[in-house]
Amino acid sequence: MFKKILIANRGEIALRVVRAAREMGVATVAVHSTADSDAMHVRMADEAICIGPPPSAQSYLSMAAIISACEITGAEAIHPGYGFLSENASFVQAVEDHGIKFIGPSAAHIRLMGDKITAKDTMKKLGVPCVPGSDGGVPTLDAAYAVGEEAGYPVIVKATAGGGGRGMKLARNKTELETAFRTARAEAKAAFGNDEVYIEKYLGQPRHIEVQIFGDGKGRAVHLGERDCSLQRRHQKVFEEAPGPAIDAATRARIGETCAKAVADLGYEGAGTIEFLYENGEFFFIEMNTRLQVEHPVTEAIMGVDLVREQIRVAAGLPMSFHQEDLAVNGHAIEVRINAEKLPNFAPCPGKISQYHAPGGLGVRMDSAIYDGYRIPPYYDSLIGKLIVHGRDRPEALARLSRALGELIIDGIDTTVPLFHALLETQQVQSGDYTIHWLEGWLAENIG
Repeated sequence: MFKKILIANRGEIALRVVRAAREMGVATVAVHSTADSDAMHVRMADEAICIGPPPSAQSYLSMAAIISACEITGAEAIHPGYGFLSENASFVQAVEDHGIKFIGPSAAHIRLMGDKITAKDTMKKLGVPCVPGSDGGVPTLDAAYAVGEEAGYPVIVKATAGGGGRGMKLARNKTELETAFRTARAEAKAAFGNDEVYIEKYLGQPRHIEVQIFGDGKGRAVHLGERDCSLQRRHQKVFEEAPGPAIDAATRARIGETCAKAVADLGYEGAGTIEFLYENGEFFFIEMNTRLQVEHPVTEAIMGVDLVREQIRVAAGLPMSFHQEDLAVNGHAIEVRINAEKLPNFAPCPGKISQYHAPGGLGVRMDSAIYDGYRIPPYYDSLIGKLIVHGRDRPEALARLSRALGELIIDGIDTTVPLFHALLETQQVQSGDYTIHWLEGWLAENIG
């Protein structure tokens, strides 16, 4: 086992890794920008080292600064959390070249799944169902027209190197496809430095279902059920639950086994998530995230496992601590992402927290790095906490979430907590009958 690991992240996920490592007797090193010198992950880690000024490019995205921090502190491994450098193959390669262990998959696997066209082609060969569309990049408008005719409208144009909804445009017919194709390429070039796009059939009313997998890097892998992440705003998840309300046990086993076999065949190491659109009983592969997800706690709640602990174990060369037959769904869990944002426009709302009280009680977990008097810096993502609840079934989880939201106090700034109070009153959320398009429409009518 490692004696010391460095956490190349900040906020609640950095604190999450500190806690898991401490339970394992592993020392931790926190890195931070000058804006985060008073952050909770800095206070809680065994050591802390400043790696640069507030802008992420000069601190949390600085490969040289993070690797230097490892060498200075003697950390043997790096846990990347999510975001920042967690899916940067060049960073992983540099870490390994310096004799440091990356707690996650290999650079080769990150690179393979980081290109959406290559990822889709790979998954198709491994037996994972995919959305109809282009077999690779679409270089010209004429080629785009051909794909549109073959797949059938509507279609969606996506950036090969995309993410977060950027470089993604909908076309309902041939005329709209011309604008969508040109706009998506321009956005992709500006955001990612790569204007390559591909085209897929646009599904009318799908759900967003993702399967949590875990591999040992030696040809063995398991799945830990699925999460429903269909409640999204601008392609960003806001409410996640496990298991999915629309997925039965037989369907869960079928898609889970398909995913586990695929990553086992790849020789994949660590945690990963295979994301699908799900409509009319069919799954269509979107992408694979080669890291820990923001919403991993709902899987931990229903499966009774610590995914971060498992990441550290496997990276240290130990076998996975469970087999597929050890894993079974227990109850229902829901997570809501609490952002420092002002409704109705969801504008970022950094500032000083004058009072903070976390909810508690049976089946309630609050993953956050905020505290009384903490000043939220304006330089980073607006996520300030995740409220996770677990119940014997979905109705109990919903009731517990309502109660926990009522106990939560975050004064001094605006947050998205009122959004979740309102959502819990809707028939769609109460019944679990929603798709990836529902929230945008509801927000337009009720919030915006």
